[in-house]
Amino acid sequence: MSTAPRCPAAHREDPTPCDGPPVVTVLDAFNAGADGCEHHAARLLASLTSGRVYALPDAAAGAALRVFKAADSIAPFPWREGAPRTQPNQRSHAENRRLGGWSR
Repeated sequence: MSTAPRCPAAHREDPTPCDGPPVVTVLDAFNAGADGCEHHAARLLASLTSGRVYALPDAAAGAALRVFKAADSIAPFPWREGAPRTQPNQRSHAENRRLGGWSR
């Protein structure tokens, strides 16, 4: 297991490494936020209800949009393995659109 520091958006149970420095801030419905690399920010955003993403001042153009688009196809809490994702709140936004379920 890597001991390299990870971005604040990386969930402690998520074993994946960062894909670069923090470039966006992800905010939840109550405006609590975490800065993150694109990879972990997308995974966090996919796990939130009414989450938002904003680019940090020094981020490359399009960083927030890339995170937003990536989060659309990621199921909430993707690091959790096990039971099938059968309920709308367990599936990605894209999968819910495809299956006709509601979206978070």
